Amino acid sequence: MKTNPAIEFIKKYTMVIALILVIIFFSISTNGKILFAQNINNLISQNGYVFVLATGMLLCILTGGNIDLSVGSVVCFTMGIGALMLKAGTPMILAVLAMLGVGMLVGMFQGFWIAWISVPPFIATLAGMYAFRGLSNVILGGYSVGVNDEFFLKVFGGGADCYIPDFLNGENLNYTCIGLGVIAAVIILIMTIRNHSIRKKMGIASGNVAGEFARVIIVCALVVWITYKLAQYKGIPSVLVWIALILLIYGYITKYTAVGRYFYAVGGNEKATRLSGVNTKMVYFRAYANMGLLAGFAGALTLARAGHAEPTYGMGYEMDAIAACFIGGASAYGGVGKITGVIIGASLMGIINQGMSIMGISANYQSAVKGIVLLVAVLVDVLSKKEKA
Repeated sequence: MKTNPAIEFIKKYTMVIALILVIIFFSISTNGKILFAQNINNLISQNGYVFVLATGMLLCILTGGNIDLSVGSVVCFTMGIGALMLKAGTPMILAVLAMLGVGMLVGMFQGFWIAWISVPPFIATLAGMYAFRGLSNVILGGYSVGVNDEFFLKVFGGGADCYIPDFLNGENLNYTCIGLGVIAAVIILIMTIRNHSIRKKMGIASGNVAGEFARVIIVCALVVWITYKLAQYKGIPSVLVWIALILLIYGYITKYTAVGRYFYAVGGNEKATRLSGVNTKMVYFRAYANMGLLAGFAGALTLARAGHAEPTYGMGYEMDAIAACFIGGASAYGGVGKITGVIIGASLMGIINQGMSIMGISANYQSAVKGIVLLVAVLVDVLSKKEKA
């Protein structure tokens, strides 16, 4: 049966269309304030942890709709360790490595129970959520611990000067920022042309080539526009560099490596994957070990932005990460989801938060709206599964 191309387009890009509509709505509602250069900068800086945690959460979800409820507590725990080490005069590199190492060890600990003892992920990580929240309070003694290492704050996105400097010395615009945006857009376009050329030589069907290139051109234009807006303020914040690096690395892993494809395979059909010779237990273990590693990194970003660690930090972070994944198109049943979806989901959550804040809407209503958006996103996934069945 032939399907309507317009309907297929809407189904494929539902959340992208939703993101565009939300941006238009808040642009009108805030009289364009949400598109101010400083607000775009704040959107990136305030939601850096969401992009990082959602990237790790995606791998957990891919294995069968599993989640990690402990990441907020692990972020707080690693923040506390990093803050105490930096306060004691520990070199920044050692402190950051300790945060990453502790985060990974926590993830490995939880991954062991999930992969080899078959403890349900929900229970194992729920236990971790309580345990590491308590340990965070213990190591911090119930108090706030400040960080005065200026280099750490600048490198990981804290303070007013944590931006890539303008090497071209622009007066009203950061020309380095614009230049990097143009370079990034050109690289995206070249990679798309290269991939299309490789598929053509191998005789692989490319689908709707015009549609694909139209999408890439829109993405390139968006990249240039965002860097232009950032150039009007202070340029590229250092946290954006870390976000881009994480997204690129995991985008490559999930799309081009065998290890990355195993996550999809386990979520699609664990039994068939196991019978094909893949160590499915190791796949689960890697997913949660990786989640712990990224929780440690998110701890470093959050510590740099806040400038101090407190026992209450990280609360709700796990929910933001989970919501970003599902809103971005990850399936509640596993096996489906992309890093590009994480970007869309995290951006949509951030724009809703910021737009409603600019409008003066209380945090309670913001939570209600986010809950409705999440429910609708999962509902779309469930209904699409029923249609295919």
